Amino acid sequence: MKVFEINLTNKLASLTVYLPDKSKEMPHLDVRPAVLVIPGGGYGMCSDREAEPMALAFLSKGYAAFVLRYTVGKEYDFSMPMADVNEAMKTICYNADEWCVDKNRIAAIGFSAGGHLCAALSTMGDIRPAASILLYPCILESISKILAFPVPGIDDKVDDKTPPAFICSACSDDCVPIENSIAYANALNKAGISFETHIYATGYHGFSLADNVVYSQKEHVEALAHLKGWFEMCIVWLNKLFEF
Repeated sequence: MKVFEINLTNKLASLTVYLPDKSKEMPHLDVRPAVLVIPGGGYGMCSDREAEPMALAFLSKGYAAFVLRYTVGKEYDFSMPMADVNEAMKTICYNADEWCVDKNRIAAIGFSAGGHLCAALSTMGDIRPAASILLYPCILESISKILAFPVPGIDDKVDDKTPPAFICSACSDDCVPIENSIAYANALNKAGISFETHIYATGYHGFSLADNVVYSQKEHVEALAHLKGWFEMCIVWLNKLFEF
């Protein structure tokens, strides 16, 4: 596997590239689908728990992976991370042949505020992903009150070019209300865009992979155990969509 980092135009943004090695034993993987990972963090940080662990999880399923660390902080505004995510998609597509990536099968996954950025890329991006995966996403404009800076609502940005989505969240999330996930699902449904959604009755905000990789405290791992299944359901959905 090759791992390297690319600095983006905005000085605080970077793209970490994870490329699996080719193998004569797996010739069907000479060109792979890919996933752009967009961590959460309230636009004030980029969470490590939603970055490399997710990239490695997708790598284990045969995908190339890319982790975007976008511009964050109260001194900036939404235009900065939006520029970063657009540049990340363009960088992946520009280098697709060299990196053995199928540029027609690039998904994006975002968590919380990263879910907002992922949904923004999917509805307003210069190059939109072929699929979006949203974990406990910020969608509504009203969610700005808990973020580092004001953000646009995404539910009213969905159009007929918006890609299919996989949405996962928990009813008991006391940070980002479940109305955000429901609003995006309703907008997709109204636009006739395919989606799959899984809403757990209980769960913490920011559960990521919900295992001992991302949570070291035993009580958290035990409390989140029922959430682990989302990733396998997501892979089944994405593999079917990408015919992979």
